[in-house]
Amino acid sequence: MKKIQLFIITKSIGLYLNILSYFNLESAKNKAYHLFSQPRKGRIQKEKLPKTLQNATYETFEYENEKFQTYIWHGNQEVILLVHGWESNASRWKKLLNHLKPLGRTIIAIDAPAHGLSAGKEFNAPKYAEYINVLTQKYQPQTVIAHSVGGAAITYYLNKYKNSNLEKVVLLGAPSDFKILSDNFVKLLGLNDKIKSGLEDYYFQKFNIHINDFSGHKFAENFTQKAFIAHDIEDKVVLIDEGRKYANTWKNAIYIETKGLGHSMHDAELYQKIIDFI
Repeated sequence: MKKIQLFIITKSIGLYLNILSYFNLESAKNKAYHLFSQPRKGRIQKEKLPKTLQNATYETFEYENEKFQTYIWHGNQEVILLVHGWESNASRWKKLLNHLKPLGRTIIAIDAPAHGLSAGKEFNAPKYAEYINVLTQKYQPQTVIAHSVGGAAITYYLNKYKNSNLEKVVLLGAPSDFKILSDNFVKLLGLNDKIKSGLEDYYFQKFNIHINDFSGHKFAENFTQKAFIAHDIEDKVVLIDEGRKYANTWKNAIYIETKGLGHSMHDAELYQKIIDFI
């Protein structure tokens, strides 16, 4: 029943936007982008902070007048950065933290734009990358572990900022081609070609990169960092082909495929392989 209701709602929104596009394409395009970029969940309230984050040190940073939240578990001078994905927050690392803490390193987790305790209403990989850049300038992590769209943000960040201090990258269920994400959104709502083209033009104006060139695996061709890339063959959110693209272009990478973990990629055996890689 819920799936039927969701189908009706999404198609109704798409129909409304399609009709609007014939009268005011600019408005239809803007409304479509806001739907695409605004997460519906992932926020947390400070007074109801998950237990995972309660024993961390909190530090707030700022980018373009928007504050974003980080959580720090202090250790030695070696720093590991954790970057979550869409409609999530820093507490998603609860299970992995139990494996990372015995390493004795400093661990920092970040709340993405419009997620967790971070400000804003809009989420996109380039903006997330700017948050990451502000944070890395202060803490200079040697290792980053990223899940889902957090992985796309990391590849965009590395392509733009060429951080030579970052030595190792772990990507879990990460998408590569932004065009696939956009096309899936257009298909989900049943948007017409006018809105689809308008959205792609908008992305170029906003990010200064063509949608066909916004591909993590293309960025990775020039990366020097060592990588550990894992993707589940049953991932229905980000298909396995995306992980294989990274594996084919990232020169210094270990690539593994799991089965039965889905998109979340929570698994003790996988986490131990990540620890061994680090």
